[in-house]
Amino acid sequence: MALATRTDAPDFTLKDQDGNDVTLSSFRGNRNVVIVFYPFTFTGVCQGELCTLRDDLNEYENANVQLLAISCDTRFAQKKWAEEQGFTFPLLSDFWPHGAVSREYGVFNDQLGCANRATFVIDKAGAIIDIFESPNLGTPRDKSEYEAALAKL
Repeated sequence: MALATRTDAPDFTLKDQDGNDVTLSSFRGNRNVVIVFYPFTFTGVCQGELCTLRDDLNEYENANVQLLAISCDTRFAQKKWAEEQGFTFPLLSDFWPHGAVSREYGVFNDQLGCANRATFVIDKAGAIIDIFESPNLGTPRDKSEYEAALAKL
């Protein structure tokens, strides 16, 4: 299913790196959300992207945005990685059923069993405002794409 802008973002509940349930709809009416799908924990391009988000976290907080990073890795791997890299935003595990949320958002890579590198920007009402994706798993998303998307909120 291909998602489009100006449609409601599919709701989900996933475990974060600390084992807490995080439900997308819990942010409705209070915060905008940026969902960052990434392929694999402990890999160079993913680490670079998430470290950039970590380093720019104030920009998101100033825009009343909750960052949610999602991969198909286990929450235990994500916990270790978050501790090592100082990620304070939720890393959500789409491990089981494997890739269910990634599939619902249309970004699951069947060949590799991971999420593609895609971002969904969701407003406080729960509507998708912007979607952008890398052309391949080895290409990071550009910071300017995030800046342009946040400007639409």
